[in-house]
Amino acid sequence: MEKKELIEMLNRDMADEHAAIIRYLVHSYLEGEDSPLGAGLLSRAREEMWHMHWLGMIVGKLGGEPGMTPAPYPHDPTNRATIFQSYVDYEKKLVPHYHGEAEKVDDPHIKRVLHREAWESEMHAKKFQKVLGKLSEEEARGLPGEESELPPEFVEKLQDMVQQKYTQMLQSLRDAWVFQNEEIRGWQVMDFSMTNMKQLAHLAEEVAENGIAPRLESNPLVLSTAIGAALKTILENVRRTQKGHQGLKDDPEAQKHSGLMTNLDLSIDQEQYEAEEIEDWLKSGGK
Repeated sequence: MEKKELIEMLNRDMADEHAAIIRYLVHSYLEGEDSPLGAGLLSRAREEMWHMHWLGMIVGKLGGEPGMTPAPYPHDPTNRATIFQSYVDYEKKLVPHYHGEAEKVDDPHIKRVLHREAWESEMHAKKFQKVLGKLSEEEARGLPGEESELPPEFVEKLQDMVQQKYTQMLQSLRDAWVFQNEEIRGWQVMDFSMTNMKQLAHLAEEVAENGIAPRLESNPLVLSTAIGAALKTILENVRRTQKGHQGLKDDPEAQKHSGLMTNLDLSIDQEQYEAEEIEDWLKSGGK
């Protein structure tokens, strides 16, 4: 298989894995991460993140531009039973798909990764089938989410920060994959993406607790071709979201929620740390 064709194939796979991450994350937040259903969905989402990461690393190493746009995730939202059945069907379709792709490539590592994607997708299907079989009649007929108790304008502020953090996380992932050979910087940027993910979760959970699906939609990414330019973009994003977190913290509505305030304080401190680290790297020419 030619390199261009291989990159295109892997990027399509990344889009499918990205779609699964978003679907399971949103559902997890709506169920509540501390609930049995929410915890299981969060675990599946994290495994899908590894799937996307393995593919993104390969695309970046091949010199390609990782695709960061998710594919559609077809699911029947009628109730929990139909939703989980959709998950079973989605994961089952990936099993022969990945095994088939593995037979088309010569590289032993890529072949192993694709086979692993297949058998882990099969395991996901089995786990979702098990959840489906354990749903009580009331759970099966119902839907996740609670009634909103927050003012709509405050929810919109949270949603805006969710979107910014989601974009920031994708930008860091993209840059880490593309610049993985730039000594240690690519891996340090990857560390930032993990922090972004946790900060995103703090905000998304607050939205979901009010029965609203978090806005996991990305703003346009900056496709830098040099590590120095990428670091400048990351620094700009960090300073922007730090300012946004401070704005939320100053909102009287946020101050009614002690858990949210604690998480905002933590995010602001983490972003200050990240900004200072990046500023030092830029002073040394990005090295």
